[in-house]
Amino acid sequence: MRKPASAIAVHTILGLYTLLALFPIVLVIMNSFKAKRAIFNTPLQPPMPWNFDPIGYTKVFGDGAVGLYYMNSIIVTVGTIVLTLLFGAMAAWALTEYKFRWNTVLALYLSIGIMVPIRLGSVSIIQIVADLNLINTLTALVLVYTAQNLPLAIFILSEFIAQIPKDLREAGRCDGLTEYHIFFYIVLPLLRPAMATVAVFTMIPVWNDLWFPLLLAPTGGKQTITLGVQQFLGQYITDWNAVLAALSTAIVPVLVLYVIFSRQLIRGLTSGAVK
Repeated sequence: MRKPASAIAVHTILGLYTLLALFPIVLVIMNSFKAKRAIFNTPLQPPMPWNFDPIGYTKVFGDGAVGLYYMNSIIVTVGTIVLTLLFGAMAAWALTEYKFRWNTVLALYLSIGIMVPIRLGSVSIIQIVADLNLINTLTALVLVYTAQNLPLAIFILSEFIAQIPKDLREAGRCDGLTEYHIFFYIVLPLLRPAMATVAVFTMIPVWNDLWFPLLLAPTGGKQTITLGVQQFLGQYITDWNAVLAALSTAIVPVLVLYVIFSRQLIRGLTSGAVK
């Protein structure tokens, strides 16, 4: 069947946007396998036998600290996702299911967290983390990132919980289920598409963030990969082979997690998670 002109135009625009989004990633990966001179002389040329040089990956994988930085990023990202999904779902359930005096005011207060950047409170955050003796710990990063992502998570999950038929929850109560059983065994399984959406929206900013690792965990072997890559950047000399190799390998975990959540993410977006 012939596609209408509008559909062809939409697919063309989406295809061009995809190429535009993938171009920087492909460029970084290509140049990570090239000699330093070729990176600057022919940046758009794919790796060839005469300019191929994997020295960047040799330096990255030969440096034991880089592996530690990757592990720190994975721990922080996964920990943030787990806490954001758990507390976000519980808060969304409470705000949606139970009506109390300050319900609307509390929901509005939480929505402010979506509009106001958390970085504006960096000084206060550093003071709180220092008072809790959590400087140079991954726990500090996980807690800050969880607080940063909770408002959006609550907003998205509330929209989904509101779409769950109330009869389903009332049937559970008639069967003698407690509120905890209704939440964990009835509501939570139905939130998988929305939780995948929240997981992806949480994962990418946390993995790529440089601001809070630089403020809260800059030393002591607690650096994340985005901060650890800075060791290859010098004031006068920059090891571009190692930098590009580190950035290329840093893309892999994000792609893996995205593939895991992609189907649920598409379902969540098409079900009206984001309005």
